[in-house]
Amino acid sequence: MKLSNGPLAKSLVVAALASAFPLQQAQAQEAAPKDGDKAQAGQLETVIVTAQRRAENIKDVPMAVSTLKGEKLEVLTAGGMDIRFMAGRTPSLQIESDFGRSFPRFYIRGMGTTDFDLNASQPVGLVYDDVVQENPILKGFPVFDIDQIEVLRGPQGTLFGRNSPAGVIKFDSAKPAQKREAYANVGFGRWGSLNTEAMVNAPLDANWALRVSALTQHRDDHVHNPIPNTPTADLEGYNDNAARVQLLYKNSDLSALFNVHHRHMTGNSTLFRANILKKGSNDLVDNFDYSNYPIDGLNTQNLTNTGASARLRWNLDGITVHSITGYETADYYSRGDIDGGYGSASHQPSGPGFIPNPSETAGALPEHRQLTEEVRVESNNKGPLNWIGGMYFFNEKIEINNFVYDTFTAGNPQITRAIQRQTSRAMAAFGTVNYTISDELKVRAGLRYTDDKKDFSAERVQAPAAQGPLVPQLANPHTTNVSWDASGTYALDKDTNLYARIGTGYRAPSVQGRITFSNAISMANAERVLSYEGGLKQDFFNRRARMSFSLFHYRINDVQLTSGSGIVNVNKLINADHAIGQGAEFDMQANLSDTWKMTLGASYNDTSIEDPNLIIKFCGNVIVNPANGCTPTNARVPGLANTVYINGNPLPRAPKVTTNMTLRYSRDVGDGEWYVFTDWAYRGSYNFFLY
Repeated sequence: MKLSNGPLAKSLVVAALASAFPLQQAQAQEAAPKDGDKAQAGQLETVIVTAQRRAENIKDVPMAVSTLKGEKLEVLTAGGMDIRFMAGRTPSLQIESDFGRSFPRFYIRGMGTTDFDLNASQPVGLVYDDVVQENPILKGFPVFDIDQIEVLRGPQGTLFGRNSPAGVIKFDSAKPAQKREAYANVGFGRWGSLNTEAMVNAPLDANWALRVSALTQHRDDHVHNPIPNTPTADLEGYNDNAARVQLLYKNSDLSALFNVHHRHMTGNSTLFRANILKKGSNDLVDNFDYSNYPIDGLNTQNLTNTGASARLRWNLDGITVHSITGYETADYYSRGDIDGGYGSASHQPSGPGFIPNPSETAGALPEHRQLTEEVRVESNNKGPLNWIGGMYFFNEKIEINNFVYDTFTAGNPQITRAIQRQTSRAMAAFGTVNYTISDELKVRAGLRYTDDKKDFSAERVQAPAAQGPLVPQLANPHTTNVSWDASGTYALDKDTNLYARIGTGYRAPSVQGRITFSNAISMANAERVLSYEGGLKQDFFNRRARMSFSLFHYRINDVQLTSGSGIVNVNKLINADHAIGQGAEFDMQANLSDTWKMTLGASYNDTSIEDPNLIIKFCGNVIVNPANGCTPTNARVPGLANTVYINGNPLPRAPKVTTNMTLRYSRDVGDGEWYVFTDWAYRGSYNFFLY
């Protein structure tokens, strides 16, 4: 059962006897501690992460890292939510979407992007089974049969590379094992919701093992369009299906893991709703009815995503060699009536409220492929010095189609089509060094060189006579970058570590070519960030509790931002001189007693755009209909109508305060247990846009 009320979300899950689900019980355990560090009854297990591309105790990693796994992850995904279930569940992490169950947008420590173009880049990297997922459509792959999720906060430019100046979210699927096991989880809820996850694992012989897992999610339509004779009568239902097949070969010297995965989703794009806020406030209008959505356009969405990877590991004398090859494809179409109502000022009747212009548009990704290759070599000696070095290659080819439709002609015919094409190539060389100075002090340093190139074109091949076609508009940005980081960990005692880190990150130039309503493409220059961080990680109460605390400050130069035009549906990339952010984060897990367990997290993020000359047009409705428009509060620009300064504004969708908590109560029953689990997350207010 899931309940929500504004920014405060709560969920309560009551489970059956754990003895009936022995595999689930095993999955809920944390990673095993190192030899000689065995947990006693009631103590927390050691958490092992690969944030630094090596398996390490989370306490020894000199950066802010949070994990989701086991029972907590199982509970959070039980309601059938897409990847946005993670929003607010770890400090400083937010996720939202203008597209519904596809195209998630990630924010860490306030850094993110509101760009809704299918060519958008993001400052938060997403790595699924060691393969970078670059295009935003790839980033929404469902979360199922996962061993662990790691959220790495702060720039990850050295080991994870381009487009990760805010951080990285790393998903690791449960791998095949040499044992026979299976599980099935079924959940159901309101509006015919059904969430089913299943897995089968089987050893094939002494060296080979197979794991097959699948997820299916369904919800009925439950929002009705009362306007007669319109293309879409009922909305908000979906069918989302995904599967993963993994084959593992392993002997003493070689490990080879092959992964094939597929997703197919059909449903609706986000429902844009016109005039549902009271002028001058953030309150919904009186008598707002979520189940009623009067529109005269079509709303539909479908996505197919298929990918494969091969991860090879050779254990040689003194070194380990890794090869990670990934291939992804996607086919996507999303269409919506984004004026949020019916009719318009020139086509009566219209509503709800004032509809200045009709806008029914679609975006499609008919061609997409991404090929990546990483070769990494690491030392595996027991001495004080260890290192990692490698090369990374990225190649992506995409075609994006943008469409406009005539809502007021029978059949809603297509009247405009613009095509964007882009080929992206990147190459990087990287290395890190770890050195143990003493039993108490360990230091690390890393360096990465990246060469990025894009070839981009956008043309309008169909348009009304007043607008006409547009010849190809070209852009060919080419940049190089050096990212670096340095950090250290100091052990005050066996349970307490202090750490400090300074690091840089880099986001490649972005190009945007939504020329269905305009005649010019836009481009944002490369974005670079310098970040300082320090913190404390500690086990206490005889290892029945664990906490981490971090303080951070960062400065972004040439911040890539997205400006929505004030009067037409145009998305434009811009650069601000810089932005700054600072804050604090707290994360804790505790076994309060034999029957009570708790997790608690909180973050404070204070961000500010620093550019005294940056100006933005504000929302269009007030321009054409001042009585019903929005209420801009920024300082107006003298001599420029409908324009404001945004210097000093926070970064968009960057709440200052977030908190999260889970609480679990259990009682033994026979050989199993009954338990009750509740999770809470709170997010403060934020600016939706730049103004």
